[in-house]
Amino acid sequence: MTRLLAVSDLHVGMADNRPIVERLRPASADEWLIVAGDVAERVADIEWALGLLASRFARVIWTPGNHELWTLRDDPVQLRGAERYDHLVALCRRLGVLTPEDPYAVWEGPAGPVAIAPVFALYDYSFRTAATKQESLERAFRSGVVCTDEFFLHPDPYPSREAWCHARVAETERRLAAHDPDIPLILVSHWPLVRELTDILWYPEFAQWCGTELTAGWHRRFRTQVVVYGHLHIPRTTWHDGVRFEEVSIGYPREWRRRGHPRGLLREILAA
Repeated sequence: MTRLLAVSDLHVGMADNRPIVERLRPASADEWLIVAGDVAERVADIEWALGLLASRFARVIWTPGNHELWTLRDDPVQLRGAERYDHLVALCRRLGVLTPEDPYAVWEGPAGPVAIAPVFALYDYSFRTAATKQESLERAFRSGVVCTDEFFLHPDPYPSREAWCHARVAETERRLAAHDPDIPLILVSHWPLVRELTDILWYPEFAQWCGTELTAGWHRRFRTQVVVYGHLHIPRTTWHDGVRFEEVSIGYPREWRRRGHPRGLLREILAA
């Protein structure tokens, strides 16, 4: 049976997560896989994981998470910001993996075709818990809830992460608006596209690193069948304005050891 599957937050830089990726296999040779970011931090690990998946699945579609965009001191690839992202896009093209810079792939299902739109929009601190970014960051630092992006995710050549985010949002909106509305979309983003999805967080301070309010209406504005995302490490299905949202993360070993994988390692998004 042909299926469209999804997963995110593989974090193969952690030794206990690497065997999980080695277990990810299709049930048939024509299945497609969406990978919604946070594969790993180092380029070699990203290449290993995406290369393995591309050798097994008929099609792999990837969009970056924050971890792919980190520049760690021990990574031989010391590119930062947009240059790092461009390097990963080129890597994916060598592997045959589709990215947010490629034409949307069309998956043929029993209800008709759907286009898979990988979205790279970042975040702009608009999910913050205070009136200003500075106040929100100070509150987070005082509480000890700080995203490691503040140290390793560089926005070069943009002056800030929010400036890079706004450029990505503008480009993505342009492409989505140009898409044929007769073909519904599956939007794939590492970061949640609506703020309500972060209401479940144990630490509300972390929400400011989880998205931008600029994407809040995309699932209504553009004909969307399903939204796939990760980042929160809280696998679940929710509905917003009649659209299904799927959080498909594996997460860190301490998380999946506690909760297991009650819905399996790969989430079925659509099936023929």
